[in-house]
Amino acid sequence: MTAVEQRFREFKMPDVGEGLTEAEILKWLVAPGDTVTDGQVVCEVETAKAAVELPIPFTGVVHELRFDEGATVDVGTAIISVDTDPGAGEAPAPAAAPEPAAEAPAEAEPEGRQANLVGYGAAPSSTKRRPRKAQPGAQRPAAEAPRAPAPAAPAAPVRPEPGPDLNGRTGTARPLAKPPVRKLAKDLGIDLATITPTGPGGIITREDVHAAVEAPAAAPEPAAPVAGARERRVPVKGVRKATAQAMVDSAFSAPHVTEFVTVDVTRTMKLVADLKQDPELAGLRVNPLLLVAKALLVAIKRNPDVNASWDEENQEIVYKDYVNLGIAAATPRGLIVPNIKDADAKTLPQLAEALSDLVSTAREGKTSPAAMTGGTVTITNVGVFGIDTGTPLLNPGESAILAFGAVKLQPWVHKGEVKPRQVTTLALSFDHRLVDGELGSKVLADVAAILERPKRLITWG
Repeated sequence: MTAVEQRFREFKMPDVGEGLTEAEILKWLVAPGDTVTDGQVVCEVETAKAAVELPIPFTGVVHELRFDEGATVDVGTAIISVDTDPGAGEAPAPAAAPEPAAEAPAEAEPEGRQANLVGYGAAPSSTKRRPRKAQPGAQRPAAEAPRAPAPAAPAAPVRPEPGPDLNGRTGTARPLAKPPVRKLAKDLGIDLATITPTGPGGIITREDVHAAVEAPAAAPEPAAPVAGARERRVPVKGVRKATAQAMVDSAFSAPHVTEFVTVDVTRTMKLVADLKQDPELAGLRVNPLLLVAKALLVAIKRNPDVNASWDEENQEIVYKDYVNLGIAAATPRGLIVPNIKDADAKTLPQLAEALSDLVSTAREGKTSPAAMTGGTVTITNVGVFGIDTGTPLLNPGESAILAFGAVKLQPWVHKGEVKPRQVTTLALSFDHRLVDGELGSKVLADVAAILERPKRLITWG
C-alpha cells in the first residue's frame, strides 16, 4: 500500500446481509470536511431486506463522497474516502480521469469546469474533444529562427462551457448529468436533452429532472391526451423489489393450500384486557396478536411436523426443532417480515417484549437483515386494516403462514342462544408438499380452540 493509499482510506459498500449484491444510499450523515471516528455511522443504506446504518472503520476527515443520495451501489464499490492524516499537508483534489498516454496535449478546459469525482459526475470524454495522434509519415517542421511577430495559425477552438444552448438542443454536446441523475431520468422516461440545467457548469440536477416531470409539456397544436401524462413510474428496488421476487418465487414453487375457520374470541379479548393490568406485562405491547402468536406456537408444539422446509436440491424435508416466528409488518418502505428467534422457548412476557421490540424497530426502519432471515412460520395480521381474512402467500423456505382477521361484534350462537360475540376468521396457508390436509387442519383447529378458550394455553402449552 502506498503512502497516499495509507493516508486516504476508502470505505467500500459492505455486504450487510447474506449474499446481498447492492444497496441504495438513503441518506448521508456526513459531508466533506467533517471529522469522523472509528465506528461512527456515516450513512444509511437500504438493501433488498432492510434499511441499515453503516459505521466507518477508521478515523479521519471526510475527503470525498462518491455517490449521491438515491444512488444504487454494488457491494465492494468505494462510497467514501477519508483522510486519515489530515495534518500531513494539503489534500489532493478528488481524483479525475487520467490523461491519455502517448498522445498530444489535450485541449485546454474552460475556467470554472469542475473536476469529476471517481465514478461520479459526467465523464470528461463526453464533453472534451479527443486530441489527434501524429499521422504516420508526417514530418515535424524544423526549428525556425526568431522573426517578427506574425498572425498565429488558427488554434483548435476551445469548447465553450456547456449550457442550455449546447445541452442537446441547438448544439451537439451530450447533456451533463451524474450517473444517479441519468438513471432517474431514464426511469421517469425523461430525455435529458430536453432539460434546462441549473447545476454548476451546466450540470443537470435531480431537481431539474423532477421539474421536467412536473412541468406541462408545450404542444404546438392541440393533440389527443397522452396516457403517460396521467401516470407515475417509480423504480422497483429495495424492500419492494425483494418482496415482489419472493412472492413470485413462493407462488410458483410451493403448492399452496389455504383453510379457514371462524371462531368466537370473546374470552381471548377479555384475557387481553386482564393482561394489560398485569404488572409483569407493564409497558409491553399486549394485544390480541400476542395471544394469537402464543396459540400458534402451542399448536406447533402439538403438531411439530408442520414446522419444516423443503430442500429442493437434496430432495429432503428439513424438520426444525425451533420456531423462528415471523411477523409481517407494514413500514414506509414496504412490507417486511422480521422474525422472533426461538419464539417457542419464550414465556408470555418474553414474547410480548420481543413483539414490542420487533414492531418498534420495523417502524423506525432499523430492522437488521439478520432479523429477516431464518424464519420458519409467519403470522400476518390483516385485521388491523379491517379485513376479515385472506389467502396469504408463504415466505420462501417456510411451511405455513397464518392470517389473523378483524375481530368484530357479530351474532353468534352461544350456549344455545344467539348473542353478540367477538368473532374473527383465521386462514392458514401451507406448503402441500410438506403439510397434508390432516396436519394443516389440526394446526388451524388447535389455534382456534385456544383462542375460543384461552385457558387451554395452561394445559396445552
